[in-house]
Amino acid sequence: LDHVQVAAPAGCETEARRFYGELLGLAELEKPAALAGRGGVWFALGAGAQLHVGVADDFAPARKAHPGLRVASVGQLEALGRSLAAVGATVVWDSELPGVRRFFTADPFGNRLELLALG
Repeated sequence: LDHVQVAAPAGCETEARRFYGELLGLAELEKPAALAGRGGVWFALGAGAQLHVGVADDFAPARKAHPGLRVASVGQLEALGRSLAAVGATVVWDSELPGVRRFFTADPFGNRLELLALG
């Protein structure tokens, strides 16, 4: 995987930085100059992969399709779930996959996200 993109409305950058950068702990990447004028924000996912928050003029949140972001440990995942819940994010834990601890949440724009850890 090189990158995954989620859509957001125009003017999303501050909220995207707060959610993906501050709350999820992803490092922001500088967008190439040729693309910077389009708005949005890019983040590093590790192993060279990236998450792009892109501006869509006809924005509608993805409520079913979603990226699955793996966290290093179950302990870190549980701490992240508590942190998100503490700021008012909905955190829905799911135990349907054996050997996987995971929860679903939404970014500030209503896009569905899965966060998971093996174990």
